[in-house]
Amino acid sequence: MNTDTDTGDGAGEAGNGTKKGEALGYEQARDELIEVVRRLEAGGTTLEQSLALWERGEELAKVCRRWLEGARARLDAALAEEGETEGEE
Repeated sequence: MNTDTDTGDGAGEAGNGTKKGEALGYEQARDELIEVVRRLEAGGTTLEQSLALWERGEELAKVCRRWLEGARARLDAALAEEGETEGEE
């Protein structure tokens, strides 16, 4: 009997074998999230599989959100620095 958390449906792992969004890039997390949503919308999964997919989707959404928040912070910092540079001239 399989005792780990992988349901065998791919919901608990990313394409590169990482689990729970660890070390996923934005594009990889986004693409996997799209696939999770597609599978949920298609139906035909058991309740347990659907719950595992949902949980994976939540994890992937958090990864994407962290990447986007980081990008926004970098942009804000660059814009602030640019504004300070212009103000000195």
